[in-house]
Amino acid sequence: MNRRTLDPTREPQLVIATHNPGKLREIEALIAPHGFTALSAGALGLPEPVEDGTTFIENARIKALASAQASGKPALADDSGIAVDALHGAPGIFSARWAGLGKDFGMAIERVHTELAWRGHGEGAAAHFVCALTLAWPDGHCEDFEGIVRGTLTFPARGERGFGYDPIFTPDGMTQTYGEIDPYEKAVTSHRGDAFRQLEAGCLHP
Repeated sequence: MNRRTLDPTREPQLVIATHNPGKLREIEALIAPHGFTALSAGALGLPEPVEDGTTFIENARIKALASAQASGKPALADDSGIAVDALHGAPGIFSARWAGLGKDFGMAIERVHTELAWRGHGEGAAAHFVCALTLAWPDGHCEDFEGIVRGTLTFPARGERGFGYDPIFTPDGMTQTYGEIDPYEKAVTSHRGDAFRQLEAGCLHP
């Protein structure tokens, strides 16, 4: 399949369609080696669009297109979240909404713990992180990618290096949560890293 590529010599600025500083830091670290300068939607004063999609890809597209068309520049959006098997995939695409308007992920983590306990589950419950990345251009063209990492839940939360649900997620084959490990190691193993490697292979100019 032929994909549209992005060349930093022609389009050096890439809008990152997020108001989440944790996501921005991770994505900036991924694109910097390719010669792109990140401009966040928050710093540009772009509004957050209504995310009314039913999948991670649909919501990533909504955000990427809104930022690309408002800024007149290519935009990269991430929509990601955690899906817990015993909760039938919840919170899933509603992962950020479980944190409320104040983005209180401590509250969201407590809700996951409580809802698992109601069902007789807790430590070691199976879960996976999903990350959808959409690269969009002002003319409406989009390229989509999706990465997944599987693991188990750890309670109480451990570590302060990650963000969101990272402190309760231990990826398969590891003993530390994403809240404890080095950010570079997380990038190598994470759902966002998986999706970005696909985008890198498909769309970033060699």
